[in-house]
Amino acid sequence: MSVSLEVSKRSTRPRATRNKLRHEGKIPGIINGYKIESTPISVDGHDFKRLLRTEGLNSVVKLTIDGENYNTLIHQFTTDTFTREIDHVEFLSVDMSEVTEVEAELVLIGTAPGVRIGGALTQNLYNVIVSATPDKLPERIEVDISKLDIGQSITIADLPVSSDYEIITDPIEQIVAISEPRAKEEVAEEEAPAAE
Repeated sequence: MSVSLEVSKRSTRPRATRNKLRHEGKIPGIINGYKIESTPISVDGHDFKRLLRTEGLNSVVKLTIDGENYNTLIHQFTTDTFTREIDHVEFLSVDMSEVTEVEAELVLIGTAPGVRIGGALTQNLYNVIVSATPDKLPERIEVDISKLDIGQSITIADLPVSSDYEIITDPIEQIVAISEPRAKEEVAEEEAPAAE
């Protein structure tokens, strides 16, 4: 699914122009890639943040510049160190028939039986690299832990195969595991103040 976002061409000089845009609630940015030369643009900050909240990073964003439409992905954005506001965004124009690679978030769902009986759950991997055409890129991949017991784990290889995308990350990478509960004596020793 693609969403539309209004953008405007912008001047790169003088430097004060970028600060003026930010004061107006706009984010300076750039678009480059398929069938377009590197072009400075600006986008409404409110609209961009809403798009991130509702669609995520891996959605196809349709930008219109000088009457031409470009299917893009949000390649990256930066935030101000102090205000944490987004201060620059880069869009990558893509060929919708060409496979591309992005990161997708791993989200644990369900409650593991091993946790219910005291096991310690550890998530070791939070993102994976996926490969797909832009319209099939997932924002997140759900990992069902509802059958995971103590001593068991889930690796990339254990995830269901999708017809929409391919996971590029090494299949042996461990996503999540449940270990034995720590003995009460060990915990008590750690919590007890050291003897003088």
